Amino acid sequence: MSVTAERGSVVVELGDQRRELTRAEAAALQERIGDAMVEHREFFRTASVHRADGSYEVTRRAADSAGNTKVFESFAALERLYERLPDEFGAEAVGRTGITGSRRHLLVRHLAEHPGFDCEITCRRPLTATKVDQSAQAAEATAATGEFEEVSAD
Repeated sequence: MSVTAERGSVVVELGDQRRELTRAEAAALQERIGDAMVEHREFFRTASVHRADGSYEVTRRAADSAGNTKVFESFAALERLYERLPDEFGAEAVGRTGITGSRRHLLVRHLAEHPGFDCEITCRRPLTATKVDQSAQAAEATAATGEFEEVSAD
């Protein structure tokens, strides 16, 4: 892909396609691309934004103060934090990573609500989440359907 300015217009080449845009069209395209790169998702109690700069913001839904927000360098940074947490974790464990105040509870809830993290809230007081063991889930699903693998006794 290439983008060049030529005689008051902007030329975009993508593969074997070439488009000449006016400056106004190029500005509108730039804005639409920026909007497309920002993904906003709402969950039950939390919300998130994948920002255009690559950072990932977690907020408490319908909250408007900075105390209800935690910004990570990237979504991968939140994934790394999750990997470092024990199988059962709460605000205290999240706090050991350097996150303070109500943001600790915010992150416990967000990790449990976001489909990208296999954990669930298992206790409300104190707020505690437990990582879901994928092999245990598969065994439960097998038991629930009654489909068992035949194993030879020999």
